[in-house]
Amino acid sequence: MKAWTQFRHLLAALLFAAIAGGCATSGNPADPLEGLNRAVFSFNEGADKAVLKPVATAYKTVVPEPARQCVGNVFANVNDIFVSINSLLQGKVGDAVSDACRVLVNTTVGIAGCFDVGSKMGLEKHNRDFGQTFGKWGVSSGPYVVLPLLGPSSARDAVGTGITSYLDPVWNIRHVPTRNVLVAVRAVSVRADLLSAGNVLEEAALDKYSFVRDAYLQRRQGMVEDDDNPAPAPGKNARGELLPLAVKGAIMPTPTVPAGLWFDDANQRASQQAEAARAARSGAPTDNAARRGAKSASADAAPKSL
Repeated sequence: MKAWTQFRHLLAALLFAAIAGGCATSGNPADPLEGLNRAVFSFNEGADKAVLKPVATAYKTVVPEPARQCVGNVFANVNDIFVSINSLLQGKVGDAVSDACRVLVNTTVGIAGCFDVGSKMGLEKHNRDFGQTFGKWGVSSGPYVVLPLLGPSSARDAVGTGITSYLDPVWNIRHVPTRNVLVAVRAVSVRADLLSAGNVLEEAALDKYSFVRDAYLQRRQGMVEDDDNPAPAPGKNARGELLPLAVKGAIMPTPTVPAGLWFDDANQRASQQAEAARAARSGAPTDNAARRGAKSASADAAPKSL
């Protein structure tokens, strides 16, 4: 009953957003509610900076990596239930069976999903949801919307989010304090995984709202159209075309995470930092240091003019 009440509240909020958006339109056909969406986006950013990001930063600092990995795996295991359902709804029976086996193995042998035993057994992890399934069935994405606290979405994906929330075992826990703690831990866990990417986004995007919107819409379109094809190269679609984003290679890890994007630039920066750390331990100069040393040697060797 409580879950149904939450579901009705979500639908009421979406209806209110659609009505209120009539006086906050824009010239972008994919984002006719831009005025309203920017206001909600600003609210989400403020809430993130005031509450979620500081808590996630403390969580990542205090909680050891193995424990954080366990927490993330537990909630990912819950999500695999819906992945299995959507694989079946999309006609991918083999994947649906594999996803269900992942849940069974990880819940039992993996101790409630703490350990991802399924992947080690060769059970591939998929990423499917109700919004994607509706897209596979030919349902248009509808206007882009920014949901309070949940972040970027679309009319189609918002309905999918509502269905997931209605069926979510975590949200359906009857003991309210336990349910609220688990919901909060899940949000903090996801946000902690996106701290580095969020910092890159702050530095890279000229218009953060437009960047997040374009990245989200392209990612979701790719999930609907290219799900059966191999993953495209970073910054390109399945046809090898560059994505017209402010920073090449933006990827949304989940459809409802506020202010969180993964970037190739972040991965490259992490790789450079790791290389520098290895060089420091071995005493060997990095490529940049070597080039600076070569330039210095050339300057010393050159005859000085009188």
